[in-house]
Amino acid sequence: MIEKIKSKQTKISIVGLGYVGLPLAIEFAKKYSVIGFDISEWVVDHLKQGKDPANEVAPEEFENCDIEYTTDLNKLKAASFHVVAVPTPINDNNLPNLEPLLSACKTVGKIIKKGDYVVFESTVYPGCTEEDCVPVIEQESGLKYIQDFKVGYSPERINPGDKVHTLTTITKITSGCDAESAEDIAILYESILKSGVHRASSIKVAEAAKIIENTQRDVNIALMNELSIIFNKLNINTFEVLEAAGTKWNFLKFFPGLVGGHCIGVDPYYLVHKAKEVGYHPHIINSGRFVNDSMGGYVAKQTVKKIVSQDENIRHSKVLILGITFKEDVSDTRNTKVADLVNELESYKVDVDVLDPHANKEEVEREYGIKLKDNPDNKYNAIIVAVNHKEYQILDEKYFKSISKGKGILVDIKGIFRNKIKSMTYWSL
Repeated sequence: MIEKIKSKQTKISIVGLGYVGLPLAIEFAKKYSVIGFDISEWVVDHLKQGKDPANEVAPEEFENCDIEYTTDLNKLKAASFHVVAVPTPINDNNLPNLEPLLSACKTVGKIIKKGDYVVFESTVYPGCTEEDCVPVIEQESGLKYIQDFKVGYSPERINPGDKVHTLTTITKITSGCDAESAEDIAILYESILKSGVHRASSIKVAEAAKIIENTQRDVNIALMNELSIIFNKLNINTFEVLEAAGTKWNFLKFFPGLVGGHCIGVDPYYLVHKAKEVGYHPHIINSGRFVNDSMGGYVAKQTVKKIVSQDENIRHSKVLILGITFKEDVSDTRNTKVADLVNELESYKVDVDVLDPHANKEEVEREYGIKLKDNPDNKYNAIIVAVNHKEYQILDEKYFKSISKGKGILVDIKGIFRNKIKSMTYWSL
């Protein structure tokens, strides 16, 4: 397998060209022959022009790559090593939605042949690859697992917007269904990575390792959010407390905030689902999820209290929210908790304006029913800096006061303006 790929007698296929699949496809294409497959013609058309719709891959990265972008399923037959990198979201009941993943498995099953490898990068619960994905491939292809085709799991560790911890600079986990596949998969990934790989002992271990990475972060951020609620009642600034506590050598530096996105706000639910299947109800993970999922509503209620305290009629008040993406300096709005903030404020009949220089207007309106404005108005009762985009970090109190009504209220979720606001009413988590 490895020799055929190196000599370009066969190709690598990447199924799913989003924020995970595209960087991987490009890195492989710098050395090998690659077929990049996506079901979206709009995505493929952009990629053929050397444009990443997610703005994560720079235009120059598309140069000198042996890659063909396509929506044609049949072209995948030219590949023998298939990587599946599709989203694994949750549904409205916080249960795993495996539809995109199982659909990709059907796609691979239609074109796979004897001797092929399939490697999954999508985040799943332990056992999903072999218990849910493999049977679909077997059914579609008529081939037998291990005997006719081999499977591995190498979880993605892409951090959108992070230009330091990129695909090629991080250590990657790899695994396979037997000793041969485990080694082949590790060798292939090692060939494009500067930091090498960690060979997990099994696919289930690799799946579990990925799922707890984000679960650990989620629980720790939930603790900070709960502390911020307590400290707010005690009239103590949370960020000042964390700054002081952080002087201890072994204090873990996590911070409060809105926890959205496609990883931290989603992955713990996959582990909860699997835990319940085997008869255990996870208390800490569920509690962390409850705290983090409620923070948008909490910030909205605190904002309403500040407005009321200034003797304003809440039904005729106006609030500006700066930022709607799930994190700073990215365009991704998936599972953003800023939407919860907007919905809670509107439930009080507050007039809400939302701005974001990075988000796609059509996507935000389609997904959340929120119409982004190009520019702020004036006379806002409160301004909420929800996402600390670089464009917002350079703003100052003079600017905020110029678009505020009366004394003005600044709600600074991430605490980036702490000690910089002197005359406005200031509040942060």
